[in-house]
Amino acid sequence: MPDSKVLPYPTIAQLRSHSLARAAQQEIERLILGGELGPGAKLTEVWLSERLGVSRGPIREAFRMLEEAGLVRLEKNRGVFVRDIPVDEAVEIYDLRAVMDELVGRSLATRLTNEQMKALRSIVERMDAAARNDDADAYHLLNLQFHDTLVDYTGNRKLAEVYRKLVRELALFRRRNLADGGQLPHSAGEHRQILKAIASGDPEAAGRAMFDHVIESKERMLDGEAARTAPARARAGKKG
Repeated sequence: MPDSKVLPYPTIAQLRSHSLARAAQQEIERLILGGELGPGAKLTEVWLSERLGVSRGPIREAFRMLEEAGLVRLEKNRGVFVRDIPVDEAVEIYDLRAVMDELVGRSLATRLTNEQMKALRSIVERMDAAARNDDADAYHLLNLQFHDTLVDYTGNRKLAEVYRKLVRELALFRRRNLADGGQLPHSAGEHRQILKAIASGDPEAAGRAMFDHVIESKERMLDGEAARTAPARARAGKKG
């Protein structure tokens, strides 16, 4: 008879707790990526417990998972806050993503099925509609879905794991840039070009289209940051 103190399998209570924590983590992540919880926002166990209808234990576990995903920071004696990615870190992520996206494009150019292409076209069509309606919120989420689907179609699980962590960390930066006037139609056009390049079956063209898209996104981000900080620099210069 096995030792009663040794549990070879998780208990129902443990499984339920883990399931609740995962569900809480996914909902909090949705609130962050959807913009309801912005950079620097403080997350409290009480508020989230009441909103999500779970006890505070799963919320604490969700915080731990969100920290590992790079979306929040835990500060001792202060609490949990949505991360605000600094510009230099965002640049590093963009550069790394560009190389990874090039690999994705090269891979899919020779293996994407008709059904997969149909699914991607459906997402891009909805992105076009969101751009025409100047709906930055809908466009942002569709943009994330498009790139996540591309990575999923490669079948490379390790690539998907690393890629998704980077995308989550960068999400708030990308959302802020897409909210800038005039950027949505341009971004939508880049996604149509990506599909065209992948459909051509040319790995070089597909890889280059995806690489260029990320680099151009990085440049738009830097231009946007420069425009946002210019007034503050000008005021500081006058005071000096």
